[in-house]
Amino acid sequence: MVSIKYLHQVQAFLLSGLMSFIMSGAISFINLGLVAGFVGIWLHAWVVAWMIAFPTILLVFPFARKLAMKIASK
Repeated sequence: MVSIKYLHQVQAFLLSGLMSFIMSGAISFINLGLVAGFVGIWLHAWVVAWMIAFPTILLVFPFARKLAMKIASK
């Protein structure tokens, strides 16, 4: 198990993985349809998207949290 002090990083890792998996699949399907080799194309797109999504979430999350707190407190 991972220490609770790494909760933010674990959440970002899981969220970025799941979201990029779903979005890369949806966008690949919209752009290509069910072509031969679709799963391989999707998985390649997912890996690339995840490599971008994980550090992006780590950078953007604090700002998004502050903004959400301001919106929710009104």
